[in-house]
Amino acid sequence: MFDERYDRDPVAAMRPRRGPVVRREVTLARGLVVEHSESQWCGAVVSVREGLVQLEDGRGKVRSFAMNDGFLIDGKPVQLVLPQRVARPSRTASGSVAAPPQRARVAMPSRIFVEGRHDAELVEQVWGDDLRVEGVVVELLDGADNLEQVLASFAPGPGRRAGVLLDHLVSGSKESRIAAHIARQPYGNHVLIVGHPFIDIWAAVKPARVGLKAWPHIPRDIEWKAGICRALGLPADEPADIADAWARIRGRVRSYQDLEPELLGRVEQLIDFVTVGGDD
Repeated sequence: MFDERYDRDPVAAMRPRRGPVVRREVTLARGLVVEHSESQWCGAVVSVREGLVQLEDGRGKVRSFAMNDGFLIDGKPVQLVLPQRVARPSRTASGSVAAPPQRARVAMPSRIFVEGRHDAELVEQVWGDDLRVEGVVVELLDGADNLEQVLASFAPGPGRRAGVLLDHLVSGSKESRIAAHIARQPYGNHVLIVGHPFIDIWAAVKPARVGLKAWPHIPRDIEWKAGICRALGLPADEPADIADAWARIRGRVRSYQDLEPELLGRVEQLIDFVTVGGDD
C-alpha cells in the first residue's frame, strides 16, 4: 500500500506545461499597431527595410526591431510576414505580354520578307520573341528588285501568306510600282506589301537614340549610309565600317519605344496578316 499524498510531486503539478508558442501570421502593413514582446515597445508600422520593421509610438519616437522577433497584437503572439508581391507580366521588346516558356514551334507556312539584313536584324531584335511564339520565319529579299522572283518561288496561296516590308514605300517610288505590280498577280490576294517612308531602316530608329535631333539630309550623290556614318563622326570607307555603324545604332534600341511609329504599325500589320487563320 502506498500513500498517494507522498507519491505526487505538488511542485511539479504547479509547474506550467509549456509547448511551442503558436504565432498567427500577420501581413505587414503601414499603420499596423503591434507590440514588441521583449521590450514591450508598442507602435505603428512605418517602414520595413533590410529585415527590420520600424515602429512609431504615440510620441513620434521610432525604433527598429528584427522582423523575426516576437510581436503581439491585442496581447496575442503573431509572426510578422512581408506582403506578397504581385508579379507583373513581363513584356517583350515589342510591348507584348511575354508568353511562358514553351517548346519550339514548327515554322508556319507563311513568311515575312524584308529587304535586307539590317531590316531583319531590327525586326528580330524587337519582335523576335513574338515571332518565335507564332512560328513565323523572316526571310531576306536582298533588295526590292528581287521581290517578284522570290514570291514566284515561294508560291503564296491559301494558308501560305507572304508579308513584305519595303523601305521608302511612298507614292511614285520604285517600291510603290513593284508593290502595285505584285498586287495584280494571281497570288496577289495572299500577299501583303507594306512599307515605311524612310529611305532606309536606320532612319526608323528615333534620332534621339543616337544623339541627333533629326536624321541629317544626305545629298543624292552620296550613298545614304555612308553619309550618315560621316554625320555621326564614324568611318565609312569599308563595308565593315557600315556594319559597325549599324551595330552601334541598333545597340541603342531597347524596345519598340525607340522606333518611329511609321515602322511599328507596319510590322504589327504584317504579323497579324501572316498569323491569322485562313484566307479571304
